[in-house]
Amino acid sequence: MDLNRKAIAVSVVGVAVISLLIASVVGLFVPGRNGGNSKSPEVNKKKAVGIISIEGPIVCGSYTYTASAWSSEVSSDNIVSSLRSAADDPEIKAVVLRINSPGGTAAGSQEIGAEVDRFRKTGKSIVVSMADVAASGAYLIACRADKILANPGTMTGSIGVILEVSDYSGLYNKIGVSSRTFKSGPHKDMGSSNRTVTKDEHVLFQTMVDEIYGDFVNSVAAGRKMELEKVKLLADGRVFTGAQAKQVGLVDDLGNYRDAVALAGKLSGLGSEPRTVKLGPNKIWHELFGDSVSLSSFSGLIKQLTSNLSGNGIGGAQMQQASPFPIILMLYQQNF
Repeated sequence: MDLNRKAIAVSVVGVAVISLLIASVVGLFVPGRNGGNSKSPEVNKKKAVGIISIEGPIVCGSYTYTASAWSSEVSSDNIVSSLRSAADDPEIKAVVLRINSPGGTAAGSQEIGAEVDRFRKTGKSIVVSMADVAASGAYLIACRADKILANPGTMTGSIGVILEVSDYSGLYNKIGVSSRTFKSGPHKDMGSSNRTVTKDEHVLFQTMVDEIYGDFVNSVAAGRKMELEKVKLLADGRVFTGAQAKQVGLVDDLGNYRDAVALAGKLSGLGSEPRTVKLGPNKIWHELFGDSVSLSSFSGLIKQLTSNLSGNGIGGAQMQQASPFPIILMLYQQNF
């Protein structure tokens, strides 16, 4: 019975994926899928504002269809590539960075932030439009822009760094599980879940966190032109609404995506209603449905369907990317 249910689950998901892949190939040849705007400024030589979206947790690496076609993670390599293309294209006069992200890995956020700095050196303007959330590592990116606009209810801030280490040794002892580690040095297995963190390792981990936190605070102070001590008062990990962030100087003004586009147009001399061009590789989901349907809701539906059909029910096993070492995060750890 269980084998039959699992076979049905695999069949249903397989048919859905294949159907969407076929539709995506067909959709690529249908003109006008970008709201009347060309996907590439080479098609229509008119000056425009480029739109780059950062939606989801930020990680280092490159996007591939096989690895993350349905993933909501943001690849730093892709955003960096989009920013470089916008910088090199004479028809792109400014960029709106649309951010809807809780942050992510420290390294991934730093890579994108550094590229925003390089983009500004070209003399072109970059405006950040904050959506539901633009916190922690996402704010590290946002603070480098020329202007930041947020909605009154946007969740932003969360300026800080976090590194978590799990200790399952007590559990392992209770269930009779033991492990033996052979290592070349005393700290080679630091962060292992098989044992408690030592005092020396606590110092090492905290030093790493403090160093990256210091870089974060300095970036905010430089980007927002604020006194370092004032930033430190705000940088205790707390989150701010968009309205609160405006009051303390973390964003420039309140406004939606259209307001950000209009501001970018004015800053670049294109007026308040500039032509826009979406930049960057689109994942299959957005090729098919654009922004009208949430990827996360579809992914959740598929997971729940698979889980229920296979007999696991809600809370069944989920795919996770394992890391042999704790990852330093700039992440606002809440679900939206």
